[in-house]
Amino acid sequence: MQQIINFILRYKNTLLYVFLLFIALTITIQSHSYHKSKFFNSANSLSGNIYQTSFNVSSYFNLNQENKRLLEENLRLRNILFNQNKLLDTVISDSTTNYTVISAQIIKNSYAKPMNYITLNKGSKQGVAQDMGVINAKGILGIVENTSTSFATVQSILNTKSNINAKIKNTDYFGSLIWNTEDANTVQLTDVPRLVKLHVGDTIVTGAMSSIFPENIPIGTIKEFDLNSSKSYYKINISLFNNMTNLKNAYIINNIKREEILELESETTNGK
Repeated sequence: MQQIINFILRYKNTLLYVFLLFIALTITIQSHSYHKSKFFNSANSLSGNIYQTSFNVSSYFNLNQENKRLLEENLRLRNILFNQNKLLDTVISDSTTNYTVISAQIIKNSYAKPMNYITLNKGSKQGVAQDMGVINAKGILGIVENTSTSFATVQSILNTKSNINAKIKNTDYFGSLIWNTEDANTVQLTDVPRLVKLHVGDTIVTGAMSSIFPENIPIGTIKEFDLNSSKSYYKINISLFNNMTNLKNAYIINNIKREEILELESETTNGK
């Protein structure tokens, strides 16, 4: 207590000055609207900057949680999108659900080999199985080839074994999507007949002939085209919407009626 009294006595002039200054500033701010507004504007600016900094810091540390929320929302929207049936479908189908979608993260991705693969952090435990389609927000990535309990490997569209049904958007002209290994951003569309009128920039999407992908999933745009040696079919280079060298998130598509379709086609082919 004595030390506090000694401190006050030693700095009594300074403390008196600060006290009187505080009173003077308070009276000035209260009695003059200009000074009052400047004071509160400065205070608001300071607190605003503090809140903004606090928000930025908390947002940074919450990015992972926010990304997870956005993935879940995209997953819900894609489930709705892929199950929008046409009027005819509602007549001949006993269910409005044709596809289920599973979100996943890409933990490994190759793109510089003739046969490239993508590894996902979801497996059979999460319902992933062979021959399910894999896409992301920009378009198709490939088809599930093998699964373990918690992981899956995907045959990338940048794979010489890849062969996916694709078509020119808003038409019924389709062909086979393959890769010639020359460019990680370019794939090829073959077997499109010469009678089709093509234009550079036309959009290429998945076709209706596949039991793996829903129709009209984006793939890319026509980069260039020419007729093959027989002059009967086009050789078409497609610029992919996806940057296949930089992938992070994915969606696995399960056509829940695929087995029924394949069984029926097998019976038809074998004449049963």
